[in-house]
Amino acid sequence: MVDYAQINQLLYEGNAAEVERLTRAALAEGRPVDEVLNQGLIAGMAVVGEDFKYSILYVPEVLVAARAMKAGLAVLKPLLVASAAENPPRGTLVIGTVKGDLHDIGKNLVCMMAEGAGFKVVDIGVDQPAEAYIEAVRAHGATLLGMSALLTTTMPYMKVVIDEVRAQPDLARVRIAVGGAPVNRMFSEEIGADGYGPDAPSSVEMFLNFMKDG
Repeated sequence: MVDYAQINQLLYEGNAAEVERLTRAALAEGRPVDEVLNQGLIAGMAVVGEDFKYSILYVPEVLVAARAMKAGLAVLKPLLVASAAENPPRGTLVIGTVKGDLHDIGKNLVCMMAEGAGFKVVDIGVDQPAEAYIEAVRAHGATLLGMSALLTTTMPYMKVVIDEVRAQPDLARVRIAVGGAPVNRMFSEEIGADGYGPDAPSSVEMFLNFMKDG
């Protein structure tokens, strides 16, 4: 019987081949795809994200772990796509890293966990200007917008995006959340964000609460 704790550990260590093998084995045992995703892959990557946050792991180790997670996700993706076709998404999230910032590890973890929670995620990538966020929100009818920054020098651009989104009358319903290592709740409130996500699990919980609030 597949042990999810073992998948978590192998993912943490970046053993892509074993993560893929055990993911297939879990499905072969009849485990639900959502269970394998959440308890096997996302739970393991959440630990990686937490240890990165506290400098227990560094970028190279996180990238290796992310590659292992992608190996498992490749096995689950066809089943997740089929499931998504049967169940409408909870909501649509547009997310990206702000202009001038090329870091995406935290953003990618939020994307993975948000998808696992049932959101449609539109990842616009790194180094994105305000116009790209606005265009993506309109194109996909999104009501959630997430921004990430890892550099203190790029944090102020978050306010630029917020101000430009707020200036669009048709985007009044969009809820905006920010996150990233140097970002804190006080800063998020100062720039007028609707929410702050200190880590990926907290961010997804915040998105779920936004959807409940309407």
